[in-house]
Amino acid sequence: METTNEPTNNNIAVLNWIDIVVIVAYFVFVMLVGVWASFQSSRATLKGYFLAGKNMLWWPIGASLFSSNIGSGHFIGLAGSGAAGGIAVGAFEFNAMFILLLLGWIFLPVYMSAGVYTMPEYLRKRFGGQRVRVYLAVLALILSIVTKISVDLFAGALFVQQSLGWDLYLSIIILLAITAVYTVVGGLSAVIYTDALQTAIMLIGALVLMILCFIEVPYNELYIAYFQAIPNTTLNNPNATCGYPREDAFHIFRDPLTADLPWPGMIFGITISSIWYWCTDQVIVQRALAAKTLSHAKGGCVMAAFLKVLPMFIIVFPGMVSRTLYPNEVACADPAECLRICQSETACTNVAYPKLVVNIMPTGARGLMLAVIMSALMSSLTSIFNSSSTIFTIDIWRRIRPNSSETELMIVGRIFILIMVGISILWIPIIQASQGGRLFDYIQAVTSYLAPPICAVFLMAIIWERVNEKGAFWGLMAGLVVGLVRMILDFAFPSPACGDEDDRPAVIANMHYLYFGMFLFVFVCLFTAAVSLLTTPIPSKYLVHLTWATRHSTLERQDLSISEVQELKEKVLDEPEDEEEEVKFSRKVIDWMCGTGKQPEMTAEQEAEQLARMTNIEETKRDKMILNISAILAMGVSVFFWAYYG
Repeated sequence: METTNEPTNNNIAVLNWIDIVVIVAYFVFVMLVGVWASFQSSRATLKGYFLAGKNMLWWPIGASLFSSNIGSGHFIGLAGSGAAGGIAVGAFEFNAMFILLLLGWIFLPVYMSAGVYTMPEYLRKRFGGQRVRVYLAVLALILSIVTKISVDLFAGALFVQQSLGWDLYLSIIILLAITAVYTVVGGLSAVIYTDALQTAIMLIGALVLMILCFIEVPYNELYIAYFQAIPNTTLNNPNATCGYPREDAFHIFRDPLTADLPWPGMIFGITISSIWYWCTDQVIVQRALAAKTLSHAKGGCVMAAFLKVLPMFIIVFPGMVSRTLYPNEVACADPAECLRICQSETACTNVAYPKLVVNIMPTGARGLMLAVIMSALMSSLTSIFNSSSTIFTIDIWRRIRPNSSETELMIVGRIFILIMVGISILWIPIIQASQGGRLFDYIQAVTSYLAPPICAVFLMAIIWERVNEKGAFWGLMAGLVVGLVRMILDFAFPSPACGDEDDRPAVIANMHYLYFGMFLFVFVCLFTAAVSLLTTPIPSKYLVHLTWATRHSTLERQDLSISEVQELKEKVLDEPEDEEEEVKFSRKVIDWMCGTGKQPEMTAEQEAEQLARMTNIEETKRDKMILNISAILAMGVSVFFWAYYG
């Protein structure tokens, strides 16, 4: 095996006409699928636009769950982390296999029986009052920008810059424009079907690259080759200590005090962040809520759980191979050299995946891999845009304009997507300046500072009826203050460069962000429980179908708040009906695009049937048996890989 030591800044791929044809064909196909899916559900209703008409089957849901998670940030971040520190980052993927089952078997039955569209709406029904719901809605939108849109755009832009030399802003704006078109027009139905298509494309392209990687460096030789991947700037300096691979690179369970990813944090800290992401985050849960039945939702969760085995092999290991092939670039440790190679003084591990695409993919396949990265970026952005517009429309806009019509809500949801696109473009220079070489660490650290309070409140709301609104709200506030203090300190005192003295405060230097997430979760649980026990409990009649213990109750719930869906149905609009000949052509175009034209009114019986179907969580014995066996198999696979790579 030979390593390539040539500088990478001149390695700009020249697209062959075959590559261009592949990319164009991909985009045309995606647009056609998106437009077709747009008309498969009623886009003029909240359920049709935001929940895909509650008609989705298990397989597109599973594909959408997977592709919504595997964005361009995953390709760049996971491969870069693999190049820098080995396989431990793959534990995030194996852990998700358990948490996806937790979503299907514990959280979804409660959400579906409650008949909610959004996670803030669930808390509104569970606790009453507006402050918990509004706070969570605003925080969810902030987290979407800080940990999702920003990361995916940075990673996608980095890939384009490193591999193709395209103009950064032009390429990103084109991607965002195409993404926004079918998200605005089609709603969740278009998003889920295009996600299913993009999942297939991502897997095919990534599997091709993985095979080529293991042809270059066979799997059984990687263990030796990885430890020999040391940059020349380190080898030529006998006093250098930076640039060497970690001794524990091929182990998941690492030292609890000195490791980059300590094993207690990998088990418990990751679990807390994962529960927030997979079980309470609107982007993910909204896909599962679109299932036609609870069994299809569970089936989608099981499918996504099995797919989560793949990132270790199609992303992490290729990142490690990239280091063995290009140690001087991917593993650079000298700030001046790193700045020359990848315009970052901290590290260049983020270029690990783009370098593989540029150097080892053949003509045509290179175009396929570019389509793969675009698929990852677009599928993540579609999910974020659609879910964020759902939260803004239902949880914030209706607070501002309580008498807004359903047509207005549909239009506002689309307009907010366009606003998100604008904010995303404005974030590009901020991302370039702030991320450096710690992309995946940045994601997990920010999540550990802000997500544990949300995880704690949701978990307690579902499993413990005694939690009330005061406990939930003040628990969230206390957690936010503590988390923000740590996050501000973390950004004020960044990690020292390799070889520099660590003069950060002890609370930062000696407390890993995963440990802090564990502490914050326990703190919020105790704080929430204490406040709840000291204040008046919520009467049981208000909790029917809103907790795990009451999900199958036959009693009728008395709402602490009127259901948002019911509010829309009960509201009688005073607008006069337009005569057909008076409708302008421009309005007809808008109605066609947004699905906001006049719809036939539903009878009381149809409305009751729709609500009953939306909240039905019954399963057949056959479905239960098949799903439970599948879930056990998924857990067994996860345990095997934890043990094998532990």
